[in-house]
Amino acid sequence: MGKIIALANQKGGVGKTTTTINLAASLAALEKKVLVVDADPQANASSGLGVDIKKVGKTIYECLIGTASPKEAIIPTEIERLDIIPSHINLVGAELEMLNVEDREKQLRKVLVPLKTEYDYILIDCSPSLGLITVNALTAADSIIIPVQCEYFALEGISKLLNTIKIIKNKLNPALEIEGFLLTMYDARLRLANQIYEEVKSHFQELVFTTVIQRNVKLSESQSFAQPALVYDAASKGSVNHMQLAKELIEKNS
Repeated sequence: MGKIIALANQKGGVGKTTTTINLAASLAALEKKVLVVDADPQANASSGLGVDIKKVGKTIYECLIGTASPKEAIIPTEIERLDIIPSHINLVGAELEMLNVEDREKQLRKVLVPLKTEYDYILIDCSPSLGLITVNALTAADSIIIPVQCEYFALEGISKLLNTIKIIKNKLNPALEIEGFLLTMYDARLRLANQIYEEVKSHFQELVFTTVIQRNVKLSESQSFAQPALVYDAASKGSVNHMQLAKELIEKNS
């Protein structure tokens, strides 16, 4: 039985999509069957895994409004054992279309739970907001990975997100757990980065992943080539960090 993990933080630019793409590729390289669900209308995870958005027929949008089954929307990527349900800008409108739907917060859950028997990990890339689609993702998920950027305002939005998680646990998904806080864009040379690392660690203790994702040019470059770092440059720091993260996640869940 697979595990659904949402990657969420309503603060933009913390490395959610980068983590989703690279963690998924690393898990697939470690022989796990992985599905990425792009739940962000910007569709960056889709294009980052080589999907041409203009040529896609069915997306997560059609699945949510009930005009397509998830099987129709799944696309295999160029990486063995890694599939994706892509996103589309139409997803912006889904929030409005779902307003009058009964159990509107549970639509994504209905789409994804039947797929848990076919995948080891289902990773949901959430948009940087706490809107209805993100609430759907957290209601569908077994756990959540929270990427935290090693920068000054990093901890500012976390309390809001933790509050949302608490509400979702109480009302919609009592089983939702925090998989871990992941420190991203870490630069060991900066005192500030080390301070934030210490602060997050003292706050959340064993909930913080041991692996940190270091700042890495190759990691940024790989996205413009629509490839995970593992494919673009397997020896790069970004690729190695995500492989460590994948191993840590597997170990945690074994």
